[in-house]
Amino acid sequence: MLAGDDAGIARAAGLLRAGACVAVPTETVYGLAADATDAHAVAGIYEAKGRPRFNPLIAHCADFVGASREGVFDAHARRLAEAFWPGPLTLVVPLAGTARVSDLARAGLPSIALRVPDHPVATALLRAVDRPLAAPSANPSGRISPTEAAHVAHDMAGRIAAILDGGATRVGLESTIVACLDGVPRLLRPGGVSREALEAVLGYALAEDAPASGEPTAPVAPGMLTSHYAPRARVRLNAETIEPGEAALLFANVSPRGIDEAVAVRNLSASGDLREAAANLFGAMRALDETGAAGIAVTPVPEHGLGAAIMDRLRRAAADRG
Repeated sequence: MLAGDDAGIARAAGLLRAGACVAVPTETVYGLAADATDAHAVAGIYEAKGRPRFNPLIAHCADFVGASREGVFDAHARRLAEAFWPGPLTLVVPLAGTARVSDLARAGLPSIALRVPDHPVATALLRAVDRPLAAPSANPSGRISPTEAAHVAHDMAGRIAAILDGGATRVGLESTIVACLDGVPRLLRPGGVSREALEAVLGYALAEDAPASGEPTAPVAPGMLTSHYAPRARVRLNAETIEPGEAALLFANVSPRGIDEAVAVRNLSASGDLREAAANLFGAMRALDETGAAGIAVTPVPEHGLGAAIMDRLRRAAADRG
């Protein structure tokens, strides 16, 4: 465990340059970082997470200048980058001829997913390493994403070289992913930047991505597998009643039938604040899952603003795992 100070950042940078995997804080969730230009280092991410090889990774850069070396930004992508970087937005763009990110990190695709994180520790680390870092969430693949260093330590002990502690994450769920590849930008994954905010900057509606009818064979961006962000307990959405053996995940001032018999109860935001709910989502799911409850019953969450991202994660958590 490394402190998020100059000494800790220098130590983490040295480990990353040597090909190791290090968990790092961002404003969204903790990422499991490795040198994106080194395929062997990237393979360590897949190994540590147990991640499918076809699922591409986001490459994190210190600034737009660094990102533009890796990808080609059309007018749409540039406008979004100027408005939301640094921040919780990932842009999928064509690969640049000057790109250094390895084929393995891109899952062999001719496109690349890029982000400039908004966290002082992450920014300092990226500048110290002086190369892009591939950094999916620092948890076993498909499981609940970590929002504190302690979550990473619990899930990844013995699998990675170090954890750089930057405190609790501010946003608490992953970045929004927008593809700027062929015409009107497409929303691939809702996240920390709302659809409404993106469309306000663009001045037009985002194109819809094709709905997933099952697990895609070759997703073009991270977080697109149907069953993802999954606790061990089964997840049941839009619950009006808490069944025996279930824990309850509430939103706002609700009191479903059977709440007194719930194994455990967490409220994402008693006041109905979607930003607070987003920040609490993964921590609350993790806490309920650790009770050993057979299921987690989730009361309705409105699907506007960050609510769309919250429900996206919850649907993936509730998806049939085969």
